[in-house]
Amino acid sequence: MHVIRRPESRKRVTEQNKLAKRLRRQVGAAIADFKLIEAGDRVMVCLSGGKDSYGLLDTLLALRAKAPVPFELIAVNLDQKQPGFPDNVLPEYLAARRVAYRIVEQDTYSVVKRVVPQGKTLCGLCSRLRRGVLYRVAGELGATKIALGHHRDDILATFFLNLFYTGKLKAMPAKLLSDDGRHVVIRPLAYVCEDDLAAYAEARGFPIIPCSLCGSQANLQRQVVGAMLREWQKRHPGRIESILRALSDVRPSHLLDRSLFDFAGLKPTGPPPSGGERAFDAVELGEPLFAED
Repeated sequence: MHVIRRPESRKRVTEQNKLAKRLRRQVGAAIADFKLIEAGDRVMVCLSGGKDSYGLLDTLLALRAKAPVPFELIAVNLDQKQPGFPDNVLPEYLAARRVAYRIVEQDTYSVVKRVVPQGKTLCGLCSRLRRGVLYRVAGELGATKIALGHHRDDILATFFLNLFYTGKLKAMPAKLLSDDGRHVVIRPLAYVCEDDLAAYAEARGFPIIPCSLCGSQANLQRQVVGAMLREWQKRHPGRIESILRALSDVRPSHLLDRSLFDFAGLKPTGPPPSGGERAFDAVELGEPLFAED
């Protein structure tokens, strides 16, 4: 039987293909830029059941099929025993995709609810407990990399949270050593925006499992900062990309951190600096990246 595709159906398929290619390209770029995955790696993909971790696993599976070097993937989910958590969803999905996986059951939910006072943010303790379990499991599995589903917007939100509330220029790196120094943690979605992951999850029909713990808390500072970033992008397209680019082009000599640059020992050298004297130059805007305020 011949199936006639409607024009809108063809357009939707085309857009979905473009989105999938964009995700693969951006994840591939992050892997290449930071050497996130290398030959022989056994990558433990932390799968929560949310759109980000589903998108991460799906994209890595697609890249592995065409990768120039061999590497393994194993999905790991931590069942934190939250009430109503559908413990059949992930095993069924992963079995259908023929993905190696492990489900780890540990009641961190009760610990967090018992220890954190009513009305206080749950994320900090929940994250620490979850991290400890995942490090242990990575060791048991012989994983060489632990892949997390944090995306571009998570990284930028963390940067502004640290800037506003802790007075530090600090974000989420694409690659780092774990707290115990035994594992390498990677974030292959570092260049991917959240809206693309949401659209991809809808297009792929991932069986999303909502978080009923930290995800349900209203007025979290991270949510406030996220709303700020979305408003900036709406009013000034390109601003988010500019900020992300700035995180990879840092000039310690033009900041105030004495541990990164020897301001006290700075002396005249005689020859002019490359490009001429720049102390009193205006900010270099070049081609505008976004509309002016």
